[in-house]
Amino acid sequence: MSALGDIAGVLLTLFLVVLIVRLVLDWAVNLATRLPAWAFRVRDFAHRLTEPVLAPVRRVLPPVRTGGVAFDLAFTLVFLGVVLLQSLAFSL
Repeated sequence: MSALGDIAGVLLTLFLVVLIVRLVLDWAVNLATRLPAWAFRVRDFAHRLTEPVLAPVRRVLPPVRTGGVAFDLAFTLVFLGVVLLQSLAFSL
């Protein structure tokens, strides 16, 4: 079972990397005046990979709005959940 746990852990690590890429590029799009075309392609790819996981959580836990800022609690919850699952997978 150790090999199965290691494979699951690596897949969860890759998913975490994609989540972080999504976070950074979403911020970059909002803050930067110009971004290269590849950044938008990578951002769209990250959205396609992560949105199937985030959308159901976002339906239950919508973003919290304070002024002009929205804090996505679904992203935070999924991120923490994946970190916990990753830790569990690597401990198998």
